[in-house]
Amino acid sequence: MEISVFSKKLWCVRKQLILLLTPLIFLPLLFALPEKEGKCLYVVLLMAMFWCTEALPLAVTAMLPVCLFPTMGILPSKKVCTQYFLDTNFLFLSGLMMASAIEEWGLHQRIALKVLTIAGVKPAWLILGMMITSSFLSMWLSNTATTAMMLPIANAILESLFGDLETLKQNCKLMEDPENDIINGQCNVKLHSLPSAPSEKQILSVDGDIKMACTSSSDSGMDGTEQSDGRTAQEIRSESVYQMQVWKGFLICIPYAASIGGTATLTGTAPNLIFIGQLKSYFPDCDLINFGSWFAFAFPLMVLFLVLGWIWIAFLYGGLNTRLCLKKQDQRALAEARAKAVINENYRKLGPLKFAEGAISFFFILFAILLFTRDPKFFTGWSAFFNKGYVSDAVTGVIIVSILFFFPSQRPSLSWWFNPQGSNTPYVPLLSWKKAQDSVPWNIILLLGGGFAMAKGCEESGLASWIGGHLQPLAQVPPAAAVMLITAFLACFTEFASNTATIIIFLPVIAELAMHVSVNPLYFMIPATVGCSYAFMLPVSTPPNSIAFASGHLMVKDMVKTGFVMNILGVLSVSLAMNTWGVAMFNLNSYPEWARPTNMSSAVVDVLAQNATL
Repeated sequence: MEISVFSKKLWCVRKQLILLLTPLIFLPLLFALPEKEGKCLYVVLLMAMFWCTEALPLAVTAMLPVCLFPTMGILPSKKVCTQYFLDTNFLFLSGLMMASAIEEWGLHQRIALKVLTIAGVKPAWLILGMMITSSFLSMWLSNTATTAMMLPIANAILESLFGDLETLKQNCKLMEDPENDIINGQCNVKLHSLPSAPSEKQILSVDGDIKMACTSSSDSGMDGTEQSDGRTAQEIRSESVYQMQVWKGFLICIPYAASIGGTATLTGTAPNLIFIGQLKSYFPDCDLINFGSWFAFAFPLMVLFLVLGWIWIAFLYGGLNTRLCLKKQDQRALAEARAKAVINENYRKLGPLKFAEGAISFFFILFAILLFTRDPKFFTGWSAFFNKGYVSDAVTGVIIVSILFFFPSQRPSLSWWFNPQGSNTPYVPLLSWKKAQDSVPWNIILLLGGGFAMAKGCEESGLASWIGGHLQPLAQVPPAAAVMLITAFLACFTEFASNTATIIIFLPVIAELAMHVSVNPLYFMIPATVGCSYAFMLPVSTPPNSIAFASGHLMVKDMVKTGFVMNILGVLSVSLAMNTWGVAMFNLNSYPEWARPTNMSSAVVDVLAQNATL
């Protein structure tokens, strides 16, 4: 049998081989390390390997602690299973249900189109409008749902600006080399198409059809590259190349902005929720982080990074030029006028604000206000009216979401009671259980639970403190430099692995490292959490990247070139945030009382006691 044939067969059964060989490869750990720590590390590395290779579905791997921790004597079953539905999971669940109600009645479409009408249609401003809209929506919806909704809007605007994509490619062909001919000429995937076979990472996001009624002005009068306008062939080719660059900028800014926007709220992305869950597990006395305080820290960071990212993308793809603010009656100005007409027409088709949209808007704003004001730290929140420690963000979310299941989607009318001819059909609530059930990615709930269970096992077994002790040499690294290194490392690691799996694996180690070097744990844990969402370089890094890449126009080298600088800007932005307003908000310059030995695992207490007697 030829080597190539044999290698293909091995590739076909790679997942089964990983499942069989990984437990055998890691088996020596059970004998080389202290008993309990070795067993826990064995399970952690097993899960990490399965998560990174997706040998098993991610949610199935997340359930391994339920069977392995009790049978290996690491943690009793009662302690493991309770980790799978903490109040953090309820907060996440309520956020997803609110998002599904917003999608059900099309409020997200109205928000998106309204922002675009305000932003204008010049390339730089339109890219900024796309990024603002995508980032705002991804604060509340899933990043994948936001990207899938915004791409059809971008498609309609781009076709009205520049005409048909295939015609544009043909105009660029004559002046490009054969390599670019292949890249730009062979892909016939429509811009609004999504991947037909979603990967495991895409399945982790909210599934469902996100449909957008965007009309595309592609008739003969809408072609932006007409041959009869008096321009030479060279001018047409040059303009087409510029338009292709702007087209790439439009497509690449949407998934990037969605990933950035998800960091601004606790419910925006899974790593944020894993962070708050593990923080409560490791440091139960720490009450500094809640929905309001996280938003107060992360929202300015999001705005800063969004502006820097916009400048880079607009500069790289031709949006920043002398036409940024100037009005000039030329071919581009006519195309921009058509694009503005498309946006206005789609907004007009939505009609006046419906009762259901208004009701969802009210509950959405109420949801946000109650979360922000529950315990904002800088003034007394409404949770002070209840027993201390009884009301969490999850309570707020469940209360508001419960109302959606019975609040009517049509305006109530007293005349209906006295009208014998009135319709007697049952009223439709703002959110039905079927819609909620279909929209909620239950596998993410299990994945979150698996992360909490793993963290609990690392804490109880002493593995996290054992690893932290071996990282003691890193105490020589200045904390500010350590923040940049941690953020950069996790941003690079999550390019190849799920951001959820990445934060689950590394956050316990980072927490123990902070305690061993006597640095405020939040100073390391917050940058690690945010850095896990900064995956911009590869199509497989995040589902939004995959969806944009599947449009058929972006190339891997486009994402690598743009994403590399985006990663650098993200690391610098996080470092700036942590060392300025982050220090002031969370008092990061001092080691907190809630992180003292009384809150550590027993193994850490023993280590500190031994050090004290030397």
